[in-house]
Amino acid sequence: MTRRAAAIIGAALFVAAVLLGALVMFVPIASAPDTGWHALMVQLRAPWMIHVALFFDWIGGGWRAVLLVPLGIAGALLVLRRQTEALFALAAFALSAGLVQVIKHIVGRARPEDLLVASDFGSFPSGHTANAATIAVVLWLIAPRLWVAVLGALWTVAMALSRTILSVHWLTDTIGGILVGAGATLLVAALLWGWLRWDRRPPQRARTV
Repeated sequence: MTRRAAAIIGAALFVAAVLLGALVMFVPIASAPDTGWHALMVQLRAPWMIHVALFFDWIGGGWRAVLLVPLGIAGALLVLRRQTEALFALAAFALSAGLVQVIKHIVGRARPEDLLVASDFGSFPSGHTANAATIAVVLWLIAPRLWVAVLGALWTVAMALSRTILSVHWLTDTIGGILVGAGATLLVAALLWGWLRWDRRPPQRARTV
């Protein structure tokens, strides 16, 4: 990843999120996949799936998502004496959360009527999923390893699935959340790239067998 790539990809992801929001607002037929996915989740979900989804609901929302996770990641980076990356992480979480709220109030999409947990105003985009995507991209940019990327992707997909299992979001809400979270993080990274000095990282050595 380079600064230019981060800027281009981040902007593209954010624009895609905005276009998706406009689509679900103004094109009724765009909700057809949402309705089908919702019905499938209701049909397939088992009690154990609901319990797992409730855990993701707890860990991915409220003060835990707004304060605990960002401050925990920033605190760990400060302990490792990576102050600039700690500030980058906090900025990425702040921008992601802020954009989610702005888009929620602009789109004003109603949630599914049979949701299993109480939630705040606005269904699009999913704040839980945006936060999960922000975590994944922040950690990957700080530690660009394959296993970090895989774990981050799994965490984000699991969070997205949990939101539809609980019928608290439509499928496109979770896609929008991923786009906003990842896009916001990459845009912050591009803005702070030179200050973070990621271009000066030592090259990775190839592993020998």
